[in-house]
Amino acid sequence: MEPILEVKNLRVSFHTYAGEVHAVRGVNFHLNKNETLAIVGESGCGKSVTAMSIMRLIQIPPGEILEGSEILYKGKNLVTASEKELRQIRGSEISLIFQNSMTSLNPTMKIGYQIAENLILHKGISKNEAFDEAIKMLKLVNIPNAEKRANQYPHEFSGGMGQRVMIAIALSCNPEILIADEPTTALDVTIQADIMELIKDLQRKLGTAVILITHDLGVVAGTADRVQVMYSGVILERGTVDEIFYNAWQPYTWALLQSVPRLETEHKNELYSIRGTPPDLLNPPKGCPFATRCPYVMAICKDIFPEATKISETQEVHCWLQHPDSPRVERPMLGGFNHD
Repeated sequence: MEPILEVKNLRVSFHTYAGEVHAVRGVNFHLNKNETLAIVGESGCGKSVTAMSIMRLIQIPPGEILEGSEILYKGKNLVTASEKELRQIRGSEISLIFQNSMTSLNPTMKIGYQIAENLILHKGISKNEAFDEAIKMLKLVNIPNAEKRANQYPHEFSGGMGQRVMIAIALSCNPEILIADEPTTALDVTIQADIMELIKDLQRKLGTAVILITHDLGVVAGTADRVQVMYSGVILERGTVDEIFYNAWQPYTWALLQSVPRLETEHKNELYSIRGTPPDLLNPPKGCPFATRCPYVMAICKDIFPEATKISETQEVHCWLQHPDSPRVERPMLGGFNHD
């Protein structure tokens, strides 16, 4: 299968008063048609910067996509595309759902016109036609009384309903790729499940490929086909959702999985947390970035970044524990997530 999107050696820096922050450091991945790829990791690991880079929304300055980076959409390099070409692609062929609808929607504009705006820009239809289409989109994302709601303002919507509006805007032009950047962050757990089910359902109906960016592995379990584990601006492990949840090999992935609360956890038990803090990306480490927090760290981990070890056709991991000369360690119990 030919990928619809390929990201090659993506490097993004931010130039600050303190120096150059190396936010994304040589990230590679691909996205196939009609699949969901999850990029997971702690806050500050470079997930959102990667998403913004695909859309070429990194503010320059202080941000910069460094030379040698490639973002190939249907073979076209978006890094070198003109602003005119990008305007045709953004919102039409590649759409982005932002983290918080309340800060992303225009508070002075009715919801229906915010959806219609995208349709007028990319489809060239009249205002009335676009508004009718906007009402259809509100129905598609299961907003009741769509005709009435289209004439309301963002402050009249709850967080969950506002997020549905964001999805309606993003999908209004039936894009090839939908990037969902922490789409459930500000929502309670039951609404989170509804939003993820909605994205999954619309993907089935529209055939859209999805990049899901999240720190919550629980959200990933029932949604993604493939998972990439990101830390400190690099990818440490990648594989199918089953491989990551039940056969992970990178200690950082183990730590993320152990951090997810389980139903069987006793109420008096302390929840697992990853000790230490991520490295300073003003001066990124030479070796494995997780070395300072890893319970299995060896001297080589601090000095040399490990090459990828192929576990299967779909899974690879960057970890010195995979070296034949490394000590054998007992892997913690993994799994315990329900997904379909």
